[in-house]
Amino acid sequence: MSKSSILDKFPKKRIELPEAFQKIYNQHYLSNREGKYKTTSLSQKLESWMHKKVAEDIVGTNKQFSTLEIGAGTLNQLKYEPTQEAYDIVEPFNELFEGSPLLKNIRTVYKDIQDVKNIKYDRITTIATFEHIMDLPFVVAKATMLLNESGHLRVAIPNEGTIMWKMGTQVTGFEFKKKYGLDYQILMKYEHVNTADDIEEVLNHFFKSVDCSVFGVSKSLAFYRFYDCVNPDMEKLSNYFTNTNSK
Repeated sequence: MSKSSILDKFPKKRIELPEAFQKIYNQHYLSNREGKYKTTSLSQKLESWMHKKVAEDIVGTNKQFSTLEIGAGTLNQLKYEPTQEAYDIVEPFNELFEGSPLLKNIRTVYKDIQDVKNIKYDRITTIATFEHIMDLPFVVAKATMLLNESGHLRVAIPNEGTIMWKMGTQVTGFEFKKKYGLDYQILMKYEHVNTADDIEEVLNHFFKSVDCSVFGVSKSLAFYRFYDCVNPDMEKLSNYFTNTNSK
């Protein structure tokens, strides 16, 4: 498959979530994000690798950065990052961060990345979000246009679509089955519309330089991946927005 053909996969479509899952969805989502289950508490400890990788470019430096985080959720990334001159977030679900003491460190909250206008960032970050986005090329392209000339897009994701990630979700699925009597893999198919390889292909399409690190042995034998993306391909970006606007 050529790099450009990855765009033909999008936008993705979600499976229809069965009624039994719809009834417990919000409760499970919030409990999962807060680490209230034994297995999710353990997974959050493992996930700290992703948070640390995203923040390692600014930890220990005295320089001030402007940052936009896509899919900020409960604001848990802020625990890993030093205070910055400007930290904005894109997060459509206010209930995830309402009442958080970390909210005082946020300059601006956006519901959608399309709402971010007339501003540039030194870094745009995202942790465990890109696997959920149905029109990922649009979000990556838009993020790229919001970067300063030497800006970085820093992406951490679960290694969806590999044997290691499947094994990990089976452990979580046991507790989910015990609590709700439902198949966790159905929920994962609904939630994770993009594999790690899908995401990598999109990043490689829009950036000339994409550096990958893994929490594991290799891309196929890892729990998580991290990408540092710089040097956007402006020709591909222009072609993408031209084609998108013509549809």
